[in-house]
Amino acid sequence: MDACHDRLAGITKIAVLRANSVGDFFFILPALEAIRAAYPACEIVLLGRPWHARFLSGRPSPIDRVAVIPAHEGLFQPSDGELAEVPEPGPFFRSMREERFDIAFQCHGGGRHSNPFISSIGAKLTVGSRTPDAEPLDRWIPYDVFQPEVARYLDLVSLIGARPVSLVPRLQATPSDLAEADEVVPPATPFALLHPGSTDQRRRWPAPFFARLADAIADRGLRVVVNAIASESDVVEDLIGSMTSRPRPRAIWAGPDLSLSGLYGLIARAAVVASNDSGPVHMAVAAETPCLGFFWCYNLLTYGPLSRQGFTPLVSWRMHCPDCQGDLVPSQCQHSSSIISDILPERAIEALNQLLQARSNAERHGEEKGDL
Repeated sequence: MDACHDRLAGITKIAVLRANSVGDFFFILPALEAIRAAYPACEIVLLGRPWHARFLSGRPSPIDRVAVIPAHEGLFQPSDGELAEVPEPGPFFRSMREERFDIAFQCHGGGRHSNPFISSIGAKLTVGSRTPDAEPLDRWIPYDVFQPEVARYLDLVSLIGARPVSLVPRLQATPSDLAEADEVVPPATPFALLHPGSTDQRRRWPAPFFARLADAIADRGLRVVVNAIASESDVVEDLIGSMTSRPRPRAIWAGPDLSLSGLYGLIARAAVVASNDSGPVHMAVAAETPCLGFFWCYNLLTYGPLSRQGFTPLVSWRMHCPDCQGDLVPSQCQHSSSIISDILPERAIEALNQLLQARSNAERHGEEKGDL
């Protein structure tokens, strides 16, 4: 394994493969910022999915443009709605080779499927992670699942001499983000955003617990806004229906048609976000919005934000399945009950109060400084 830490000369174009979900994208922002600082004149091209192209178009970020990748085993399988936006493999790889990238980064897992993909674009130098069953790249680090994701990609970019400039993802909300958010919640309306869903049902904090937290939020005079996709409408109904605070209209569903841009606008405007271990946690951190995140302990190690400024993790230390009592580590059974249901609502309400108090103190301190 070659681990040169000097900056390279003559670098004009860098490709970065990261074609997965929303939270996964935010993990690589500090690494991208490090590349931008080390190579300010180079063009950075993200090899991603259609949602990356839509979300990042016209948005200030370290990325200059997005190239949507084709379907690829173990890497990306487009949904029916994405097919029209996805290129065919042959034309894609030909166009990538014509780009003549100086460096291509594989930032998509251990490399079994992604290392051959990144090697096929014809870059002068390939860099990435590697598990024992993956082919080597020109420069690589071992892939260990138990490493914070932000640190993993900072390790990778250090192989070309890029030093960290931040450990915390940051991304600016745009006027279009905020305009869509204003259609959901009128401007100047104070609100909290709750995200009770998750792709993995085992990572969901129970909806009735979210309802208890929502009651505490409503009692503080904040509107409650619930974010969820259409397939999670039952979770939304359970949450809002379990609330006891009045008036009930304080709680609304942002709706299944909210775009990712609109969600980011809502998160940027919110007084506080409470979310399962999912994309909105990392969006809140990037938008500098106070956030509660509900995590299983092993996932917190790898996927939890590094900073605790404005972010509070609420952690389950459960080691056995609540259904069969089987060990959750190293293997997982096929049951779907929540493995974080031992996080009690009282803990979340206390953490919520602390976050809102810290925000209030910071705002008051800012006003006092402005009066000097």
